[in-house]
Amino acid sequence: ALKHKGTAVLTANRVKIIEKIRESAISVLPIVVIVLVLCLTIAPVGTDLLLCFLIGTFFVIVGMGLFSLGAEASMTPIGNRIGMALTKTRNLPLILIVSFMLGFAVTIAEPDLQVLAETVPHINNTILLVTVGIGVGFFLSVCWLLIAFYGVVFILASFAAPDFLSVAFDSGGVTTGPMTVPFILALGVGVSYIRSDARAEADSFGLVALCSIGPILAVLILSFFYTESSGALEITTSSFANTSAIGAAYLHDLPKYMGEMAIALLPIVVIFFAFQFLTLHMPRRNLAKIVIGILYTYVGLVLFLTGVNVGFSTLGEVLGAELADGWTRWLLIPLSMLLGWFIISAEPAVAVLEAQIEEVSAGTIPGSSIKTSLSIAIALAMGFSMLRVLTGISIMW
Repeated sequence: ALKHKGTAVLTANRVKIIEKIRESAISVLPIVVIVLVLCLTIAPVGTDLLLCFLIGTFFVIVGMGLFSLGAEASMTPIGNRIGMALTKTRNLPLILIVSFMLGFAVTIAEPDLQVLAETVPHINNTILLVTVGIGVGFFLSVCWLLIAFYGVVFILASFAAPDFLSVAFDSGGVTTGPMTVPFILALGVGVSYIRSDARAEADSFGLVALCSIGPILAVLILSFFYTESSGALEITTSSFANTSAIGAAYLHDLPKYMGEMAIALLPIVVIFFAFQFLTLHMPRRNLAKIVIGILYTYVGLVLFLTGVNVGFSTLGEVLGAELADGWTRWLLIPLSMLLGWFIISAEPAVAVLEAQIEEVSAGTIPGSSIKTSLSIAIALAMGFSMLRVLTGISIMW
């Protein structure tokens, strides 16, 4: 009986992995097709870069699939259980301190933030990561009003150094990625389970929006004190002599991201196990599921970041430079809008938000309508963003 039970569990896990990878492939392939059409028509690139991109696509698809499965099995239950445990203590100082630590830890592990840090030339990577982490941690622990702090954001933005302005707003955006969103949403749901008032479920939303203000404010404040702002982003004209060189590039970066992601996830794991031993006391079976989920998350993050930084970023820079030269630069506006529409489907955090909205609203707000609304909004926003790049108008507009 135990043998059959173990076999059934392995089969179920295999089915889940295949399903998540399939969902990831469906989400990523439209973006890949658009890139391939561009490369084969109006924006030719080297064959080596295209091959490197396709290998990166494989890494991204598998990485996103494993990461989504892992986040669902680990980050969501961890956030739920810690949120419930914290609220039960009724100890405000403890809630504030632990919320800050959790917000900081989960943000440092956010893959979107890791990608941003790699592409910002005039701010030290570590300083940017720590600054953004502090911003999220502070607002996760405080959770004050949106409108007042957005007012502060625009006041500070009026005086901030221009080099920091766009980075500050991007820092708020990258903290709404596939690591941070599931955890913070789950934390809010965990708190709402304990509260009994009428607004508890509604208040489980809004944490992500509040936490996104923190990085913007933190980076804007950093701009008044940070002096090492020299540096410019160089367009890499990377090329690979042969297929072995492409393989060597991936093998070189894999150990790097294995180390970085292990360090990034360690604080979350330590905090979770501290709660497990002190208050949660989960059964071994449930604990094992979360540990396996953390492993999936780790492997997925490593593969995702390797694929993005070795395959996607290299081709993206060259492709962008190719399109920006001559009349084709005006194609960047409709192309960016098209990519913006499909990006929503490829974002795991959106799927998490859809599921929570449907659950809390008892199905009265369908997830598909949320996705459609977001797709339209992101398409328009990316079109305006590319117009800003081409014309030089201020981001403040």
